[in-house]
Amino acid sequence: MNERIVIIDKVDPQTFYGVNNNNINLIRNLFPKLRMAARGNVIKVIGEESETGEFERKVKEIENYASTYNKLTEDVIIDIIKGEPPKPVNTEGVIIFGQTGRPIAPRNANQAKMVRSFAHNDLTFALGPAGTGKTYIAIALAVAALKNKACKRIILSRPAVEAGEKLGFLPGDMKDKIDPYLRPLYDALEDMLPQLKLKEYMENDTIQIAPLAFMRGRTLNDAVIILDEAQNTTKHQMKMFLTRLGVNSKMIITGDATQIDLPRTVQSGLLQSLRILRGVEGIGIIEYVKKDIVRHPLVQRIVDAYESREKKVDDEFEAGLKMPAPEERNQD
Repeated sequence: MNERIVIIDKVDPQTFYGVNNNNINLIRNLFPKLRMAARGNVIKVIGEESETGEFERKVKEIENYASTYNKLTEDVIIDIIKGEPPKPVNTEGVIIFGQTGRPIAPRNANQAKMVRSFAHNDLTFALGPAGTGKTYIAIALAVAALKNKACKRIILSRPAVEAGEKLGFLPGDMKDKIDPYLRPLYDALEDMLPQLKLKEYMENDTIQIAPLAFMRGRTLNDAVIILDEAQNTTKHQMKMFLTRLGVNSKMIITGDATQIDLPRTVQSGLLQSLRILRGVEGIGIIEYVKKDIVRHPLVQRIVDAYESREKKVDDEFEAGLKMPAPEERNQD
């Protein structure tokens, strides 16, 4: 008799075992000659060496399928164990399969252009209004690179610019204070990775989320690095961030020039960097427009309404009819 230990390390064991352990019970029934015990991410089997070897190969095939498509059904388990190819899944244009197997793919021409830019450039700027999916696609590309072993870690950053509420007045320690600024990044990650796997990645620093100020002095090798809300960086912060790029790394910078929360006397580092770097080899610039908005249809109408109001204020100011109130000139 042979004892073999199989480790499930690519997917969340709960996903692999299934609801009420349905998946692992099915596997147990399909290998009736083996004695099997599963706990956590460890499966121990006892039986003839040929049987335990076949068990390990099939379990790893099932695990790879679940890791790729983020879902696992009884039909797939039966097909793999019987040596038949599972029903083909359409992967054309898909960046990654999110939770419950939902395919995440470009939804407009500029998102597709961003995917191509990431493949061919080490630095990609993605600019445009809220709701165009800039950050979401950026994180999908980073998670796909991590799963495909094209990088060893993901580093996500945002400038912690205060917009109406002071950090010092927020409760908790430093992590608690900066988490609200980083919540959109967590939301995207939770859409793409099982909860336990995401927790593991965060604990072992495979995925790092930090405010921009914590980047100084670092050299970021073998990583996909994303800077979100880059319109709120200063000139010095942007230069500092851009020079963190290390060997075998890629960088994505997203921002919206209409949502600058910096003091009016401070120039946005994003806008300056675009003027300086446009046309430099190895840098891609994707410029989203209103028609690229993929959120609720009302979002596009809201953007249109604000733009119309701001244009009216600008026209009145240029005509000398009135001085715009500060709140009218501030870009929200």
